[in-house]
Amino acid sequence: MAKTMRAAVLTAPGRVETLDVPAPRPAPHQVVVRIEGCGICGSNLPAWEGRPWFSYPLEPGKPGHEAWGRIAAVGTAVRSAREGDRVACLSERAFAEYDVADAASVVQLPSALDGRDVPLEPVGCVMNVWARSGVRPEHSVAIVGIGFLGALLAQLAARAGAHVVALARRPWSLEIARKVGAHACVSIAGPDVETAESAMTANGGRPFDCVIECAGTQQALDLAARLCGVRARLVVAGYHQDGPRWVDMQSWNWRGLDVINAHERATERYVDGMQRALDAMLEGDIDLASLITHRQPLDSLDVALGLLRNRPDGFMKAVVVP
Repeated sequence: MAKTMRAAVLTAPGRVETLDVPAPRPAPHQVVVRIEGCGICGSNLPAWEGRPWFSYPLEPGKPGHEAWGRIAAVGTAVRSAREGDRVACLSERAFAEYDVADAASVVQLPSALDGRDVPLEPVGCVMNVWARSGVRPEHSVAIVGIGFLGALLAQLAARAGAHVVALARRPWSLEIARKVGAHACVSIAGPDVETAESAMTANGGRPFDCVIECAGTQQALDLAARLCGVRARLVVAGYHQDGPRWVDMQSWNWRGLDVINAHERATERYVDGMQRALDAMLEGDIDLASLITHRQPLDSLDVALGLLRNRPDGFMKAVVVP
């Protein structure tokens, strides 16, 4: 391994520099991964845009956490991985040429995926949300917000035999939802009441058995709750990171909703989700090819973040490559 590496550093809100910094070395139970690519996550935007709880500059490579690559070095206590293994990993500083991860938080990638972009961490999140949604073939399912997460959940629900209605603001997102199997698509363009009525019309005039909120906003949460029928399951998959939320507890209480916060924090659950994501990809239940729409070099991390913030037509998911 080289002693230094190139890494993106968020030096201030909206400002990214690519610097030469010391390359990481593994502790006994760690591996160093030479990064092939790292996905851009919606949770990266607050750090780039600037929030009161961030201090700048961030550590080199932060907040990149959707990485894959090949193991370049292993710690002295590692027996489960070898140099040269291609893996996806849970790490925190992957907007760089190298990052370090615990050996227990890497997932081996088979040769069948050689040459492909494999941002497995967010797909693992999808699988964990899916597992907790409890969707069955006879269910009607509304997906509120069709980004990368929502599109994959719509794909899984459609392939499971459920009746899927996708709701999104962007026509491009709705077109993607149709391609992955949604039975109907509804634009979030007017008041919530009208949007909900249109969605329920597409569901035979009935509210939904399961509603998965994927946008992480107050409006999306309100709309998702409005779509739920009595004893429905409301699954919160969106990342609500910009402050408290208000809920109509009287309405939730009266309908007896099952409300699931589908986020996980335990490493073992993340890794389990990533392994199930890998299985789903190999079995053909998940197809990433049409959803990774943009690749940018590490030096253009700011361009990739701008694409995520502005979401132009044709954008669904960006990855950066060293």
